[in-house]
Amino acid sequence: MFQSADAAAVAATAARFHAAADEKLAALRRIVEHCKRFQGADLKRSLAQASLALATYFGLVALQIAAAKAGLWPVTLLAAPLAGGVLVKLFTIQHDCGHGSYFKSRQANDWLGRFISILTFTPYSFWRDAHNRHHAGSGDLDRRGVGAVDTLTVEEYRALSKWDRIIYRAYRNPVVMIVIGAPLYFFVLQRLPLAGAMPFAKSYQGLKASQIWRSVASLNLALAAAYGGLALAFGAGAVALAIVPAVTIAAWVGSWLFYVQHQYENAYWARKPEWTYAEAAIYGSSHYHLPKLLRWLTGNIGLHHIHHLASGIPNYRLPECYRASRDLLALPRMTIPESFKSASLALWDEAQRKMISFRALKAAI
Repeated sequence: MFQSADAAAVAATAARFHAAADEKLAALRRIVEHCKRFQGADLKRSLAQASLALATYFGLVALQIAAAKAGLWPVTLLAAPLAGGVLVKLFTIQHDCGHGSYFKSRQANDWLGRFISILTFTPYSFWRDAHNRHHAGSGDLDRRGVGAVDTLTVEEYRALSKWDRIIYRAYRNPVVMIVIGAPLYFFVLQRLPLAGAMPFAKSYQGLKASQIWRSVASLNLALAAAYGGLALAFGAGAVALAIVPAVTIAAWVGSWLFYVQHQYENAYWARKPEWTYAEAAIYGSSHYHLPKLLRWLTGNIGLHHIHHLASGIPNYRLPECYRASRDLLALPRMTIPESFKSASLALWDEAQRKMISFRALKAAI
């Protein structure tokens, strides 16, 4: 009698599990079909958005340089956060160009992307290729590599040497990764044709220097010409005071956004054959819910799950896509306070299927 009752309970649980799995798969299929309808650029909207962002940024930089030349350096520094915010917007436009979603013409995407790269200090072709690799293998434990935040599993971390553990822990420290690492990466490391693995990464897909040197070298020449010309015209000090703080702030904001988009407790990671592109996109990319102004400045990139599923949707159509789907509206959102909890997460626990911190790993030992 008890065995029959137990068997019935197990069967009921299994039935509920399979029903939930079937509904999840059905919802995923509906989302895939839904997002297809929003791909494709609107030329007028693209031109209007890019024109507004570029005009605002150039106006702010001109104001900052003029204030610095007049000795009003506090005005220059006070304008830096706004200039940095607009620069984040410009980076999202460059990002859309890299996906070929901002214009219908590939040449138009590439030319605007390369122009904006002079402002963001980010080599366009190299970043485009690395980022598209990230999209292709996001959430795939067998295809980790260039274009993403390096993430180890618990077992991989335990197998590291003591020195490699120290390097990985330092790399995953938010102060090192965001506060120090982001400006260092944008100003210095992107001036070099580097796309290899960190010492601790035993399973990593990188790019060869020969694949990226032209993009890096051409941007370096453009940076020297553009900012060297500005320095000759207005003085190196005034130009540096206008540009360096804005790029630094944009680097901090952009790097934090990139981090929380895939580094949260219930993020999706899997190995083949379980891994699928659609599941990795929808369940391995966050919906970072931001205030309206920040949504504009960040190019709606908080709707990252939609973007990863359908990168052909330009940033200004992402909210439309989101609001028009009950399935998307039903998915969880991450608020700004909730996102701060992700800062301590550093390892993927394959047994628990979630991200954990170094502290949680130590407590479990």
